[in-house]
Amino acid sequence: MTLFNSILIANRGEIAVRINKTAKKLGYRTIAVYSAADHESQHVKDADESYSLGPDQLADSYLNHNKIIEIAKRAQAGAIHPGYGFLSENHEFMAACTDAGLVFIGPNKENIALMGNKAAAKRHMEKNGVPCIPGYQGEDQSDQKLTAEADKIGYPILIKASAGGGGKGMRMVTDPAELKHSLSLARSEALSAFGIDELILEKVISKPRHVEIQVFADMHGNVIHMGERDCSIQRRFQKIIEEGPCLSEALRESLGATAVKAAKSIGYLGAGTVEFLLEDSNFYFMEMNTRLQVEHAVTELITGIDLVALQIQVATGTPLGLSQKDINFNGHAFEARLYAEDPSNQFMPATGKIELWSPTTSTRVDTAINTGDTITPFYDPMIAKFIAWGENRTEARKLLIHALKESILFGVKTNKSFLLAALTKKSLIAGPVSTDFVSQELSDHELTSSSLHMMIAATLQYVCEREAYYQQALLVANNLKNWSSGPQITKSYHYTEKVFVTGKSNDYHVRIAEHEKNITILEHTDQKAMLEIDGKKYFAVYHSNDLGHFYLSIDGREEYYRNQLSTKSSHNQTEGNGQILSPMHGILCDILVKPGQAVEKGTCLAIVEAMKMQNEVRSGVTGTVDQIHCEKGLQIKTDQLIMDIKVKEN
Repeated sequence: MTLFNSILIANRGEIAVRINKTAKKLGYRTIAVYSAADHESQHVKDADESYSLGPDQLADSYLNHNKIIEIAKRAQAGAIHPGYGFLSENHEFMAACTDAGLVFIGPNKENIALMGNKAAAKRHMEKNGVPCIPGYQGEDQSDQKLTAEADKIGYPILIKASAGGGGKGMRMVTDPAELKHSLSLARSEALSAFGIDELILEKVISKPRHVEIQVFADMHGNVIHMGERDCSIQRRFQKIIEEGPCLSEALRESLGATAVKAAKSIGYLGAGTVEFLLEDSNFYFMEMNTRLQVEHAVTELITGIDLVALQIQVATGTPLGLSQKDINFNGHAFEARLYAEDPSNQFMPATGKIELWSPTTSTRVDTAINTGDTITPFYDPMIAKFIAWGENRTEARKLLIHALKESILFGVKTNKSFLLAALTKKSLIAGPVSTDFVSQELSDHELTSSSLHMMIAATLQYVCEREAYYQQALLVANNLKNWSSGPQITKSYHYTEKVFVTGKSNDYHVRIAEHEKNITILEHTDQKAMLEIDGKKYFAVYHSNDLGHFYLSIDGREEYYRNQLSTKSSHNQTEGNGQILSPMHGILCDILVKPGQAVEKGTCLAIVEAMKMQNEVRSGVTGTVDQIHCEKGLQIKTDQLIMDIKVKEN
């Protein structure tokens, strides 16, 4: 048995907070590490001690394993927990920990090295009789070889990075003409995220489910599984909603036995997840993640087992103390991942300051953000995980919807409305869905503000401006502030449409084009308001950070309004004039055109990397590249001018 009394958590964000919570509960001293961007983050505040890693960039901070081990020695840590992502599946880091006399809370380096390379993992599983997806996982990585293999497999095909996961380095190709460009993007993304640009190709299986099995193994040869999680609801090949259990007992037994067989075949140790594509009763091995999963909380809620505590137990050399018959499932759990991103703009990552964050207390919420924090472009855009448990699937789903609606986040765009739309689709209500759920049922999801909500926003913004004025008029008595002998004043606001507000006291007349409403404010305190419109009551939460920017939440739907009469023109307006602006804060990692080059509307002009994802910047007009204002490799800000296109006249 190996004893230690302190754990360095080599990660950040919600997973670092979650690991810290269990480690402290078990009596361990906890040590946090942080980049410059994270110096005031929650995971730093929660730990017993914290140490700076230096600059924001991943290579200089959370991927700098020499620096992390140096800090672990200085802090006299006994063990390192890598969380997920970053160095969690880096076999060199695990070996370096062992060489430094540190216990690595995870599998051994051989496990990580083999399963961390999807090509080698598939070859191993095929050899050991585990069914795998047809594809190519050879050593020849030339475009010529990959093109030939893609033709053999047949389109559509899936390009995957051999190392890593989380959707990075993954591209679906339906047209052979797009293969070369997609290979280039996948290699670049994989190299940036994992340091290796090796790729594999896989046949796209029509309408499968993505189901994974949680396995656990100790140093004494005991290997068990803890059931399944359905992870079929994905965007950009990354999971956004997971649930469990989701299989019949017979199919669970079959997949579970296969997952245990896979783990035993490599002499596995610790927590791991074996992922399968499921087509009817047929299943195919995809990959094995040699770490804790983002969605591990689903398993925790239905089994009642703290997986982080079990990881730490196994790392000390203590037997699992559990056999397969000890694993029982109680009720149902759903998890939804809240991301800082814009679903209506190809899930483009969003950055900015959190103006207000008020999460629900009705369900489990794993998060590390607070009001006033800034979402930076350097790391994954996940803000929080909402995990709801119910006696059955219907109850768990409804509780998750309630939790999302009850939570408020203002300041950056999120995918909350998208999650709510998914959770209320008839096909999902009826039962588990396939991996094409998002593309088939939510591809046209675009949240547009309703006229009624715009009217409410304008009314409340009018009230905020009036209150700001009254605060300056210190000599006005409270009982006279809403009284006037003069005519009612009308003020206009220009959001996507013009809104006119007229009123005094608590009654307002609001007009958008031909639509008119009378709005009465029944209650109004601390950025919350109860309004009555046509005999119906509405509860609103709002926030105004200045006179031109306004945030509104009604029934869980969060909207941002910018009064164009007092702020600069929008990105879309400038795009129509041929100005190509950066859609986000990030690194301009490639410029694909030159001055004088003719481009069509939709042409890919540049690649901006943000939050470890490669994002294409495409032309909104047809014309000729006039001037390029930025250099490749430099960091750029949201709405920074990248280039000008001289628009072609009709």
